[in-house]
Amino acid sequence: MKGAIFDMDGTLLDSMQVWVHVGEQYLRNRGIEPEEGLGDVLFPMSMRDGAVYVKERYGLPDPPDTIVTDMDAIVFAAYRDEVLPKPGVAAYLESLKKQGIPMAVATATNRPMVEAALARTGLAGYFKQIFTCTEIGAGKERPDIYLAAAKALGTHPADTWVFEDALYAIKTAKAAGFYTVGLYDETSRNDQEAIAGLADCYVREIQSVPTQDCT
Repeated sequence: MKGAIFDMDGTLLDSMQVWVHVGEQYLRNRGIEPEEGLGDVLFPMSMRDGAVYVKERYGLPDPPDTIVTDMDAIVFAAYRDEVLPKPGVAAYLESLKKQGIPMAVATATNRPMVEAALARTGLAGYFKQIFTCTEIGAGKERPDIYLAAAKALGTHPADTWVFEDALYAIKTAKAAGFYTVGLYDETSRNDQEAIAGLADCYVREIQSVPTQDCT
């Protein structure tokens, strides 16, 4: 390993449940009790599609863009005030820092939320640079964000480890020539067998990942 690129949600931070439950919290803030399982319905949707669903399902007067703004505020507050690192993350990052391995973040989450969470949790100082899909202009279905991060780190993909909890992102990084580390997160539990079969290294918690080849 000569460089490391980390996804944030579900990899560095135990934050995926924020996204699962944001629609439910939005409704409760308005005095409306959400139906059971609403989070599971909304989670696969984009924020705007989820806002349209909530508006139509609950007969809300607000336009979808206003609902999105309100849900964004709920998510930002969680990143700013509540979200914590996953077990072993700080110690693992410290071990890489001591070895002189440069690190970057590659995330689909917007920068203000990323910076708020990483600053509060004390993780920000480990990373040379933060890359977001919004700023790159492509999601993780394409390798652009990983290639940009590797370029910033000054490392070749084959020598750069990508840490991810999502199957589709691992597929993308592996196809682009990166060494991939698959990590368990509850929200991707149904993909764990596929992740374990695809990733170069698969663990349930990051402290189990060696800093050289995972064999």
